[in-house]
Amino acid sequence: MLLAALTELLSAACMCSIMGKLQSKTNYSTSKYRVDGCGEENNSLKTVQQYSPAHMDAVTSVVALTSDLCVSGGKDKVRNIAVSWAMALEWIQGNVMFLELPAADIKVATCISDSNRFFSASRDKTVMMWELHGNSGPAQHFPGHDLVVTGLAVSPDSLHLCTGSRDNTMCKWDIETGACLHRAAISRNLVTHLCWVPGEPYVIQTSEDKMIRIWDTRELQVAHTFPTKQHIQTYCDVSPDGRYCISASNGFGGEGCEATLWDLRQTRNRVREYKGHFQTTASCVFLPKGLALAPLIATSSYDCMVKIWNQDSGACLTSLCLDGSGPLASLAACDSTTLLCASFNSGIHLLRINNMKGLELQEVAKF
Repeated sequence: MLLAALTELLSAACMCSIMGKLQSKTNYSTSKYRVDGCGEENNSLKTVQQYSPAHMDAVTSVVALTSDLCVSGGKDKVRNIAVSWAMALEWIQGNVMFLELPAADIKVATCISDSNRFFSASRDKTVMMWELHGNSGPAQHFPGHDLVVTGLAVSPDSLHLCTGSRDNTMCKWDIETGACLHRAAISRNLVTHLCWVPGEPYVIQTSEDKMIRIWDTRELQVAHTFPTKQHIQTYCDVSPDGRYCISASNGFGGEGCEATLWDLRQTRNRVREYKGHFQTTASCVFLPKGLALAPLIATSSYDCMVKIWNQDSGACLTSLCLDGSGPLASLAACDSTTLLCASFNSGIHLLRINNMKGLELQEVAKF
């Protein structure tokens, strides 16, 4: 019923017409980002299933709502008029559902795991909550930021939302009422990403001032800052057990571009760095425990590469080049062997980790 209701919002004929008009306009130059010899490193040799594109422009954010359902946001534009979309995708069946969001393109999305609720933040400063089984419009609004909202994090008990913005502020919200409970501002704290520590009242935040902060959300105060990095910190994630944090760094030509592991119990120094990308590392995620004996971390970069790392040793175990994809903006782990990767040029890529003949990362489908 949900698929039937939502797909009526966008007819197949309209999609084909729009895609034809935008095909020549939405591609970002890959030569600027691609690593030399990237195509030779692509170990995804099997046929890739191609579905109709889920977005009509760069995809900037993808998150896993359940193990087989995701939400994504992008810079979709129609006839040069800014239009935004939130997309829920059942990738097993290749079914796509669209919800239209007003105003500017989506910068970031997040969700409450194993629920029908997800959140979007757009360039026009709007933050909204959506329900897949609700009305077509937003279920809640969270107004109050003065500039684009670039970070969202939901509390483990699903009661509170934290937002961060380029206006140097952090806000804590009551999800049910939409009320702003706390607001804090720090000079030059241009927020790039947020993530909530499982089972704790703490939020990790990265910033353009190269700082990584731990916020105590009870009064929304900074509880700790990690040693300042040399480059802008673009993204962060927390391990499922709440013991470790990983942050990603911008950079160019191999300088910067690393991911950094931090111990949340011993917060003085970094544990190790994961170096190997040649452009900005835009996303980093802990992978759920699976076939591999060691814990794994995945990163994606503007160099068109996705890499899997041994968390303990720092060794890169496998790499996959998505040649022609342009910058890879976001990663989401659906389960221990399945990743979704959002790209600027080629939509969303479904990746599988194969352990049959040593660890191998393969592209299975894209949409």
